[in-house]
Amino acid sequence: MKTLAQILVALVALEHLYILWLEMFAWETRGKKVFKGALPNELFTPTKVMAANQGLYNGFLAAGLIWSLCIPDMNWSKNVALFFLSCVAVAGIYGAFTASRKIFFVQALPALISLLVLLFASSF
Repeated sequence: MKTLAQILVALVALEHLYILWLEMFAWETRGKKVFKGALPNELFTPTKVMAANQGLYNGFLAAGLIWSLCIPDMNWSKNVALFFLSCVAVAGIYGAFTASRKIFFVQALPALISLLVLLFASSF
């Protein structure tokens, strides 16, 4: 169960590294395809700096999750992972209410599942 929790944490971290890349480096190319319909094409260039800022925040979330996997003390590792997964979940829930319901399923739900597995794994 501990291994499954670590794999899920790593997957959420990878997802946020992808979001970092998308928002910081591919906003005007791949971003137009990923966010098709959510934002008119003519707004991608003017919002490039804003998107890069959002991407940086996603990078911090990924860094925290990766850091949690590198901590040898299991209690600290779990607590750091719980904190960063909670941040991802809150951001995803907020995004679902304010931007698109899809964000809940793409961002919040994987974090919430990872949180539950991590809590369940640490109870043994």
